[in-house]
Amino acid sequence: MSGDPAPGAGPAAADLEAAGSEGATSPQPLAPRLAPPTPPPPVTPTFRLVNGAVRVLLKVGQVRVLVDGADLLPDRPGIILASNHLSWADPILLAIAIHQATGRRVRHMAKAEAVAIPVFGTLLRDYGGFAVKRGRPDREAYRMATDVLARGDWLGLAPEGTRSRTGELGEPKPGVALLALRSGAEVVPAALWGTEDLWPVGKLLPRPGKVVHIRFGEPYLMSAVAAAAAGTRHAALDAASDDLMRRIAALLPTRYRGRFA
Repeated sequence: MSGDPAPGAGPAAADLEAAGSEGATSPQPLAPRLAPPTPPPPVTPTFRLVNGAVRVLLKVGQVRVLVDGADLLPDRPGIILASNHLSWADPILLAIAIHQATGRRVRHMAKAEAVAIPVFGTLLRDYGGFAVKRGRPDREAYRMATDVLARGDWLGLAPEGTRSRTGELGEPKPGVALLALRSGAEVVPAALWGTEDLWPVGKLLPRPGKVVHIRFGEPYLMSAVAAAAAGTRHAALDAASDDLMRRIAALLPTRYRGRFA
């Protein structure tokens, strides 16, 4: 998560954009690729252990997680999962929902300082997190993101790059669009709400007795959206990013949509 000592759903959208675009004059989308179904890559024991522990905690805390659209999730490797971001709880709840529906692991970026913490950093890496250096181009993070997709895991990112303090969708960073266009990966839009009540910004611990909603949209390729945008490289990225946010907004209740309503 952006600025948080835990796995985050897209802390480095800006860093990915800068790292991946050095020397480029256009998004240069690859030919669209729809990967054939393949068995999911094996997950780590830590991934299973943490997910199991969280499910127990949710039950003990009487937290209900309602998932809609799981039938739309493709049985294919190398997907970018793009979601809004309201809480520290978002990445792990998305990871659990995806694994239950598809057997696949979603990997998220985490800030480098968190990965360097003894014990916690090891747990974070074993779960699937990988480090990104905040605030400057990080070509290693970009390389690792594309490697996650190439290996068949899913990559979880938040186009906004940080948690929303108001609950409404904010402005997207171009990193998700750039990565999707460069890699040719499919994108699955996802929306969460209720996590801002489960684990509010500024609170040390989550609250019991809440209801969380997760809704998945249909997978799509960004290349057609970018190709239809006339003008510069930035125009194509802006069009693809804006289209993604509107897809996420369509999955959310009206009050969360912000300017994308």
